[in-house]
Amino acid sequence: MKLLLDSSSSLLFSLLLAQLPIFTSASPVPQRRPTDMDKLSNQTKNLMKLTQELLREHAFDSDVEPHRFRSLPEMSNRSASDLNNLELKPTLSQLHADLKLYEHHFEWLNKVSKKHHHPSLPKLVEMIREMKSLINLLHRQMLRVEAPRLTPATPSLPPHLPYQFDVLQSSHELLQHFKLFCDWAYRAFISLKPKVTVVQ
Repeated sequence: MKLLLDSSSSLLFSLLLAQLPIFTSASPVPQRRPTDMDKLSNQTKNLMKLTQELLREHAFDSDVEPHRFRSLPEMSNRSASDLNNLELKPTLSQLHADLKLYEHHFEWLNKVSKKHHHPSLPKLVEMIREMKSLINLLHRQMLRVEAPRLTPATPSLPPHLPYQFDVLQSSHELLQHFKLFCDWAYRAFISLKPKVTVVQ
């Protein structure tokens, strides 16, 4: 009888040992807490999505007259090949100054859109809110790595727009430009993430 109990206990112990890896693998893996750089890239991606949605609402069959906005950040000199060579502090400072400049332009667009009762106004307001949130988060990251704050360029805005069609054209050009910026900024934040870890 004792031999039977011993063998039963031994068998049960062997079964428990065999199940141990299953219990271990079933335990939840703690999730990595997102860093500020993760949040910056995610918010930029969300802004790009909002921009694309607004662009679909401002779609034109014909080409839009370019260069209504002469003070927007220059995008033609920023390429994908530059991303690996970005310096942390100057890039964060420049992105912050660029976003502040876009903020001025979109707040102007919000005002003229209100006058013409444009239907996409709620989404535009949401976009400006997201932009302000991104600017604040970026400024916090700049303080953390001691990146200097640049003075944004003075915005050169179009004159009074008498017709709704003029507002639509201006909206389209501004949104197209901002979409390019968001795409580049998103890639820049991802590229800069390892450099933040080194600085901190």
